[in-house]
Amino acid sequence: MKRGHALALPNLLTYGRCIAVPMVAACLFWADILAGGMWLRWIALAIYVVAAITDFFDGYLARVWSQQSAIGRMLDPIADKLLVSTSLLMLASDGTIRGWSLWAAVVILCREILVSGLREFLAELRVSVPVTRLAKWKTTAQLVAVGVLLAGPAGDKLAPGITLVGIVLLWIAALLTLYTGWDYFRAGARHLIEDDA
Repeated sequence: MKRGHALALPNLLTYGRCIAVPMVAACLFWADILAGGMWLRWIALAIYVVAAITDFFDGYLARVWSQQSAIGRMLDPIADKLLVSTSLLMLASDGTIRGWSLWAAVVILCREILVSGLREFLAELRVSVPVTRLAKWKTTAQLVAVGVLLAGPAGDKLAPGITLVGIVLLWIAALLTLYTGWDYFRAGARHLIEDDA
């Protein structure tokens, strides 16, 4: 298998997704804290959508062109988590996500941290936990839910109920997140117990 290098196109797409994170955050900060206007939410959404699309293409192109690389394998899941987590924090900050729905965001954030820690621990034991198809659906559900919520109040002016749809999708994503998190923990629990024995 041909090794990909740091500047291969799949890796460049992943770097772009990382760069999109502060751009989305800045747009939401400007729109809310600096009262820059609702049009900034559409800019944030556009940047986010482009970044989310690269999530599919970087992995796909790396496989098709046999350009998998260590940096790509490391950064790809990190870029996803940064994009979703930062967006959720900003959406909670501006009140798009509030009340009971904050718990859905907390579940998503906690699961991502716990699974990342578990993966790091298992990597030290040379144990690989493969990404399941359901985990990929979980990531897709999170990306779609956050995208709808980024439109939020701006979207509600075009079609009332956009924010509500986003909240419902966020809860669906949170349930998938819980289930896949339990799956990962169950897969790694045996190694945790053996290590303590």
